[in-house]
Amino acid sequence: MFNEPYGLQQAVIDGRKPITRREPYFGEISKPNSGFYVEGKDKGRLALCDGEMVVKNSRYRVGEVVAVAQSYKDVHDYYVSIDSEVGIFETLQFVGTSGWTNKMFVKADLMPHLIRITDIKVERLQDISNEDCLKEGVYKDEDGGRIIGNPFGIPFYYTFFGAKNKEGKQLHWTTPREAFAALIDKVSGKGTWEKNPWVFSYSFELVK
Repeated sequence: MFNEPYGLQQAVIDGRKPITRREPYFGEISKPNSGFYVEGKDKGRLALCDGEMVVKNSRYRVGEVVAVAQSYKDVHDYYVSIDSEVGIFETLQFVGTSGWTNKMFVKADLMPHLIRITDIKVERLQDISNEDCLKEGVYKDEDGGRIIGNPFGIPFYYTFFGAKNKEGKQLHWTTPREAFAALIDKVSGKGTWEKNPWVFSYSFELVK
């Protein structure tokens, strides 16, 4: 799932966001100093170790194809599937179901957009580069303003969808990192950037 109010879901669908950073769902990543791809049933899944033991496995594996969750209402008001036994089309109505407006309750195989995980790495949140910030939903707004107080003005062009002040005007920052810091606090909770947690950085490509 990707955030909608700040435009991250649409950025993924448009191909403008090929990276996402996520904290582990269970426990914490504790001082990882190496990563390796495990074999067996979890082949392709990145594991972290502290030199002696595996600390945490990532949720996804390299090569795994994942559906981009959208509410049924946002996708279509009906779906058509083929009944393989009788060879007829059956229209499936989802109006009024939990997934009609809440993408937490949709079925992955009914989603129209898919992404494939291409790489996984582990880093501190604040280790993000300016280049990666521009792949995380931050963009350069050439119509941005200038900071008052400098004789020539300091350009602050970087922003993200939904970054508004109380008056409804678009907010801008001087660097992609500053804009991303504000974005991650909006998406993951105030103080996330300052906490600087270990995160999984998932790179992916849009396949559908």
